[in-house]
Amino acid sequence: MWGGDRLDNYVEQLRKERGLNQEEFAKAIRVSRQTVSAIENGKYNPSLDLAFIISDFFGKTIEEIFIYKGGADK
Repeated sequence: MWGGDRLDNYVEQLRKERGLNQEEFAKAIRVSRQTVSAIENGKYNPSLDLAFIISDFFGKTIEEIFIYKGGADK
């Protein structure tokens, strides 16, 4: 992402629908619980590789999970 760009996402909603806590989900996708928390709170945009891992885990496309919001000035 370019400076100021951000993604909204449905990661928390999808994780909860699966009945997983952040720690369980983090282990499943091989990241830290802190990374999951930061993604869910919009403080961290996952790499493309991680976005694909998350989308594969939930059986959805990246576009169904992550919503591009552009820069802060848009």
